[in-house]
Amino acid sequence: MEQRISLVTLGVADLARAKAFYAALGWRGTEVEETVFHQAGGLALVLWDRRKLAADCGLPDAPQAGFGGIALAHNVRTDAEVDTVLDAAAKAGGTVSRPAALNAIGFYSGVFTDPDGHAWEVAHNPGFTLAEDGSLVLPDFGGRAVSFGGRPASADGR
Repeated sequence: MEQRISLVTLGVADLARAKAFYAALGWRGTEVEETVFHQAGGLALVLWDRRKLAADCGLPDAPQAGFGGIALAHNVRTDAEVDTVLDAAAKAGGTVSRPAALNAIGFYSGVFTDPDGHAWEVAHNPGFTLAEDGSLVLPDFGGRAVSFGGRPASADGR
């Protein structure tokens, strides 16, 4: 298997509501046969009916309360952009589950959930470069510890 992700599909309870939420954040998608496709750099973010997605995966649709075990991340170029995206998500109907602050490893981030509870971290991590087209360039870890945020975390992890 090549090290690549082609599509990330989010199961949603109400496709129209989900489409409107992402449109309010500036995402432009194309709806085809009750599925919304958003080009997102080298991959696509897809919105599809949760029941249909579960059936397609051969799994029962048994929604759980709370965290579903996956988080998407959206890196930005400045701390101020983190605040702007979190504000836009809240205004669009999302929920800010972790307000923006310096996190335990020293960079500025916060988290919102979309109307279906999908978690999105919004982060400004100076250790992760964003190319002009917005694609993420990982640092050369080289088997050594890396200061991701370029700012030391305090003794209590904040």
